[in-house]
Amino acid sequence: MSWGEPVLDRSSPVPLYFQVAQHLEAAIQAGDLAVGDRLENEIALSERWGLSRPTMRQAIGHLVDKGLLVRRRGVGTQVVRRQVERALELTSLYEDLRASAQQPTTEVLAHGRVAADERVAAQLRVAPGEEVVHLERLRRARGAPLAVLRNWLPVPVAGSLSTGDLEAHGLYECLRAVGVHVRSAEQRMGARAALVDEARLLGLPRGAALLTMERTGHDDRARVVEWGSHVYDARVYSFTVTLSTR
Repeated sequence: MSWGEPVLDRSSPVPLYFQVAQHLEAAIQAGDLAVGDRLENEIALSERWGLSRPTMRQAIGHLVDKGLLVRRRGVGTQVVRRQVERALELTSLYEDLRASAQQPTTEVLAHGRVAADERVAAQLRVAPGEEVVHLERLRRARGAPLAVLRNWLPVPVAGSLSTGDLEAHGLYECLRAVGVHVRSAEQRMGARAALVDEARLLGLPRGAALLTMERTGHDDRARVVEWGSHVYDARVYSFTVTLSTR
């Protein structure tokens, strides 16, 4: 296999199963073990590492519990996508993924000017039919599809953004580059079944569960500068919220 020969310190107080788990986790994080790769069976791995089968089983079980591996009947043990957990803050998905070493990439599916329908006009506080910038992007983390991002922005705000900028950077970073800073937002989260095109883009079966997020962003002068309607693969994505008493 491509993730190197194991090195164990049998004199260390760190349990052997945990050393094995750490080695495998490092290989997954480095991409040496990619999503979908299958591990050898427990007998082969035990012989390779010079360990008992219970020790190897415990190491694999540890990574299954962490969501890095999955056991499938008739298939074996495979590497799966790691859960992306995002704090509920006013940041962009791209920046959050980059900060957590998730290697984000963006495919721009649509980028152009469209006439605002009544819903978009109400969100952006413009007249129905007024020209706005529409974006649709597929966001990947470590090469695996994660989210479909749809945004609408006023032309004075986003008219100068290029497709190349949007492929290389997050939307908020692109906006900051042209002097627009998102300072506050209203956000609504929910869940629904995937539509046909969303399922295709995210590699999911039709009707699979999606997390949804709608956000209306405001700049320093309280102008509405973007409205986003995003969907996320619910298997590997979650939001976290910190609560406190008054």
